[in-house]
Amino acid sequence: MSAWIGSVFESDIGWTHLEDLVDVGNRMAGSDGEREAAELTRDALADAGARNARLEPFEIQGWTRGDSAITAGDTTQECIALPRSPDERVVAPLIDLGYGMPEDFAETDVEDAIVMVRSDSPDYYDRYVHRREKYYHAVENGAVGFVYRNHVEGCLPPTGSVGTDADPVGAIPALGVSNEVGARLARRFDGESITVSVEADIHPAESQNVRAELGPDTDERVLVTSHVDAHDIAEGAMDNGAGTAMIVELANALAAREDDLETRIEFVGFGAEEVGLVGSARYAEQTDRETIKAVVNNDGVVRDRTLSIVTQGFDALQEVANDVADRYDHPIGTVPKVGPHSDHWSFVERGVPGCHVKSISDGPGRGWGHTAADTIEKLEPRTLREQAILLTEYVVALAESEVTVDHRDTADIAADLESQDLAEGMRITGDWPYDE
Repeated sequence: MSAWIGSVFESDIGWTHLEDLVDVGNRMAGSDGEREAAELTRDALADAGARNARLEPFEIQGWTRGDSAITAGDTTQECIALPRSPDERVVAPLIDLGYGMPEDFAETDVEDAIVMVRSDSPDYYDRYVHRREKYYHAVENGAVGFVYRNHVEGCLPPTGSVGTDADPVGAIPALGVSNEVGARLARRFDGESITVSVEADIHPAESQNVRAELGPDTDERVLVTSHVDAHDIAEGAMDNGAGTAMIVELANALAAREDDLETRIEFVGFGAEEVGLVGSARYAEQTDRETIKAVVNNDGVVRDRTLSIVTQGFDALQEVANDVADRYDHPIGTVPKVGPHSDHWSFVERGVPGCHVKSISDGPGRGWGHTAADTIEKLEPRTLREQAILLTEYVVALAESEVTVDHRDTADIAADLESQDLAEGMRITGDWPYDE
């Protein structure tokens, strides 16, 4: 056992791939950079020993940013457009709605106004209210513009997509501003008329999923996944270069332990996650989901020292994680709740066992994520290596033939979403997957 652990802890394969990904530059869904990153990942998986490494392309709605602006009084405030925002200019009163909780929209008339909301949720809320939920509350309540204010200090305007796959362009122009710009707008221009404008090119584009395999040629398989794309304003080191680097590191470790694998392992680097989980949704729609034993989705790993596995209500996924943590005397946080905001959800919503692997974080929200500060020097190779050791053992354990992970009834998953107060927001955004 100690031999393979030592090999992983000495490995630089995953970290080298992370460096390659961030050096690509723009990995926005549908861009040349996303394609280059997918090709690099395909080749890295093959070099690690995985077989049949390949790309599988699919069409998406492309979005390329142009200039954006907020003009208030005689000032021009720094901002960035949110992906899928329409190309549009509007003039209207600004309403600072604070956190932008559902009750804030119910209590305030925002019709024909430009609404500004924070990127976090208040402490008294027991769930995170997602950007897209706030956006669609603004749309449904008649707002004509949307300004998303970062809660993290540091002059960092945040990005993040709006709209849905069915309505990819969205309805009203949407921009991100830093905490400091948001405070300035609220202090000086709340209730005053301002101008917001977005220039964007909306066009057909192509993304792709990366696939490769290890282990015996069984019908049943464990998917080890990440997403390759990132927002165009940053390197995307944490979100999600590190996740893709992790699946390459795991492929290298599992290739050395291939004789221990009792179930086929399939590595998938999804495309177009940041614009609506498009790559994973296409994959889930077209595959035989009954053959998927589990999905281990890496999105947010390496960001902090301790792993966190959100097990989506699948008891066996939590039990295996706890067993690995006990055997290695190394902490792994487990969260039994469901969470719809990464690629595992394209499978979990259909009852397929899946978990979201990330890191325990002290701060609220994404931190540096979705800003220009998402850069590699904030991550550490030792964290990638330590987490790779635990995740290698986790995947080997899930692949054992005596480990059973039952699929869940979608009615039970829907009930979990209701009990966690997530259902209303998913209905607002058009993401509710179940018949009413």
